[in-house]
Amino acid sequence: MMTLPAERIQSLVSGRERDPFAVLGPHRDGDLTVIRAFLPGACECRVAGPDGVAQSMTCVHEAGLFETEEPTSEIPGHYQLQAIMPDGSARAFHDPYAFPPVLGEYDLYLLGEGKHERAYDKLGAHPAIVDGVSGVTFAVWAPNAGRVSVIGPFNGWDGRAHPMRLHSPVGIWDIFIPGLAAGTAYKYEVRTADFHSKVDKSDPYAFQSELRPNTASIVYDLHQYAWGDDEWMTTGRAAHNDLSAPIAIYEVHLGSWRKTPAGERGAELEGWLNYRELAHELVEYARRMGYTHIELLPIMEHPYDGSWGYQVTGYFAPTSRHGTPDDFKYFVDYCHRNGVGVLLDWVPAHFPKDAHGLAYFDGTHLYEHADPRRGEHAEWGTLVFNYGRNEVRNFLLANALFWIDEYHVDGLRVDAVASMLYLDYSRQPDQWVPNRFGGRENLDAIELLKRFNELVHADGRHVLTIAEESTAWPMVTRPTYVGGLGFDLKWNMGWMHDMLKFMQMDPLFRRNNQNLITFSLWYAFNENFVLALSHDEVVHLKKSLLDKMPGDLWRKFANLRAFYGYMATHPGKKLLFMGGEIGQWREWSESRALDWNLLEDAGHRGLQQYVADLNALYRAEQSLFEVDFTWSGFEWVDFQDNDRSVIVFLRRAKDPADFTVVACNFTPLPRENYRIGVPVLGDYRELLNSDAETYGGSGVVNTGALVAERTPWHNQPCSLVLRLPPLATTILMCVAPAPVDLQAPDNGAGAPAANA
Repeated sequence: MMTLPAERIQSLVSGRERDPFAVLGPHRDGDLTVIRAFLPGACECRVAGPDGVAQSMTCVHEAGLFETEEPTSEIPGHYQLQAIMPDGSARAFHDPYAFPPVLGEYDLYLLGEGKHERAYDKLGAHPAIVDGVSGVTFAVWAPNAGRVSVIGPFNGWDGRAHPMRLHSPVGIWDIFIPGLAAGTAYKYEVRTADFHSKVDKSDPYAFQSELRPNTASIVYDLHQYAWGDDEWMTTGRAAHNDLSAPIAIYEVHLGSWRKTPAGERGAELEGWLNYRELAHELVEYARRMGYTHIELLPIMEHPYDGSWGYQVTGYFAPTSRHGTPDDFKYFVDYCHRNGVGVLLDWVPAHFPKDAHGLAYFDGTHLYEHADPRRGEHAEWGTLVFNYGRNEVRNFLLANALFWIDEYHVDGLRVDAVASMLYLDYSRQPDQWVPNRFGGRENLDAIELLKRFNELVHADGRHVLTIAEESTAWPMVTRPTYVGGLGFDLKWNMGWMHDMLKFMQMDPLFRRNNQNLITFSLWYAFNENFVLALSHDEVVHLKKSLLDKMPGDLWRKFANLRAFYGYMATHPGKKLLFMGGEIGQWREWSESRALDWNLLEDAGHRGLQQYVADLNALYRAEQSLFEVDFTWSGFEWVDFQDNDRSVIVFLRRAKDPADFTVVACNFTPLPRENYRIGVPVLGDYRELLNSDAETYGGSGVVNTGALVAERTPWHNQPCSLVLRLPPLATTILMCVAPAPVDLQAPDNGAGAPAANA
C-alpha cells in the first residue's frame, strides 16, 4: 500500500523534495519497515537483503518511485536495490539513503564557525568505505538552496536521482553514494530556494576538474602518491627558505614555457607538456641557470587561458591542462629532490563570474558580497570574496594550507593584495562603501591576511609568503603581533617602476635622473623586499625587457646586462620572469612558447650565460644575500656622479669584513683610470663584469689584481683605480686584504665624490 501523501510523492518526482532522507531509504512505521526508492526511468525495482533473496517493490509512481513493506520493526542491513530499465538492462547497488550522515557534529560545528583548517577533508568528494561498502562521500556548503543533488553519468545527470541531506543551520548538504569510485565525473545541481531555477555547479572543493571547455569535477584520491622528498621537508626547506639565504626566483607560466610540436598531443591539449615532463625539463634548466625557486603563475583550475590562471574556478584542483593531481605532486617532488623550491601564485582577491563556479552559488551571493560596491571588480570583470563570512574565510584559509600540506609547496605569492586592503581600490568615489569607522581600509580582508600568515607559518612549516602589494601600506612584512600583516616578503614595485623608467631612457638623459636608481635605498629596509621583473612588465604593449632598452642591438643587450647586474647586487631577493634570461624579443603570450630558437644567436646565448653566472655568483657570495633587509648589509660609496651616470656601493655579509664592491656605469662610454673608494687595503679581483666578451660585451674588463692604495676617496680610507666598462656592472672582491698594521686609519678623510 502507498504510505506517502500525494504531495510528498509529487515533491520527490518533481525534484522539489527538501528532505529526501526523511522519505527515501528504510523507515520504521509501527511494526513495519518501509523501504522507498526513487529511480527515475526505472520500470521495476527489487530489494535484496543480506541473504541475497530479492523481492519486488511496488511502483507507486510511474516516474520511478517504489516502495515495499516488511512486518518487522528492525531496520535491515545494507540491502541492495535492483533496478530494471525499459530496455531490459538491470543494475544492482546499495541504497544511498540507507547510510548515515557523512559529517559528524564536531565537523559541522568547526565548518560553521569557519575554524576547520582541513575543511577540504570533509567538504568535496572523497572515496570512502562506509560500513564495509565502498563509494564516494559528497558534501557542499549551499545554505540558501532549496535542494542540492549530485549529478553525473552514473545517474544520467538527473538531479532527481541523488538529492542530498541538509544539515541545518550550517547549510551543508551531504550524501554517500555507494559504488562510485575515483575518476567519476560529477557536479552539484543546485535548485534555488523558490525552486524557480537551477544551475549545475562544479565542486568548490574538487581535487580534479575536466579539461576546459568541460567543467565537471572529478573524484580523486589524493592519498595514493608516494612522496620522496622527506629530506627536503625535514631540513632542506627550512634552510632554502631562510631569509638570510639566497633566493633567486624563476617565474614561469607552465603552458608557454615550452610546448610540444604542433599536433603531437592533439588539438585539445594545445601542445602543453605534462607536469612530469615539465619536472625534468624545467627543473634541469632552473638548476643550470642557478635559480633557487620556481614560482608558477596560478596552476589552480581556470576556464580561460587568457586569464593566465588568475581567474580561478577550481581552487583545490591543479589544472588538468598538464595532467592529474599526482602528476603535479611528482613535479613538486622532483623539484625538491633536486634542491629547487616551488612557489605558487595564490588568488584570494577575486574570482570569475562563470556559471559553473562560485558566483551566485546557491542562488544567493554566497561567496561574494551582494552589494556590487563591495562585491565586484569592474575593471577585471570579477567578484570579490566576502571576507567577513566565516565559511568564506574558512574556504580560503583551508585552501592556502591545502597547497602547503598536501602538495608540499614551499610558499605562496598572494596576488593583488592592494585590491584586498582598500575598499576604494580602482573605484570611483560613489562606487565604494566605507568601513564601520568611515575609512577606506577593508577590515575583514586585513584580518584574513593576518590569519593566513599566522596559520601557514605555524607548526614549523618554514614556508614563504610573498605579497604583491603596490602601495605604501605599512608593515606588510612585519609580524602580526606588532601590527603587521605577517608576510615574509613583498614585491618592490617602486624599485621596478623607477628602474624600468631609468633604463628605457637614452643614456644622454640619465644624468638628470640619477635619483631613479638611488631612491629605492631611502625605503629599501622598510620591508623585506623582492626585486621582481615579472610577467606583468612584458605584456600589454609594454615590450619585452630587451626591447625596452634604448639604442642599437649592442646597446640593448649591454643595458639589460647592466640592469641585471644592479638587480643582483641591490638589497632584496630576486625574481625574473621566464624569457628575460634569454633576451626574448616578443612580448610574452600565453598562447605560444618562448622563442628558444633565439639561442642560436651569440648575443642571446651570451645573455643567458651571463644570467647563469650572475645567479651563481649571487648564491656563492654571502655579502650579496645574507643581509638584505637592514643597512648593515649595504653602504653607498658614491651615488653622486650624475654626469657619468655611475654608482658605486658595498654589500656586506653578517661578518662585515666579508664584502663586495659594485660599480655600475649606465652610459656607453668606458671610464679608464676611474678611482673608487674601498674600505681596506689589499688586492681586489673582478668577480664578474657584464661587459666581458663571453657575454657579448666589448671586453673592457679588469684582469689581474687591482691594488688598493692609502688614498682616501669617497669617504673611504682607501681607494683603487679600475676600468669602468660601458653600460655595465662590475663586481669586485678583496681577495688578499693587507695585514692589519698596514691598513689605512679610518680618520674620516674625504675626497671629491666625482673623479677628476
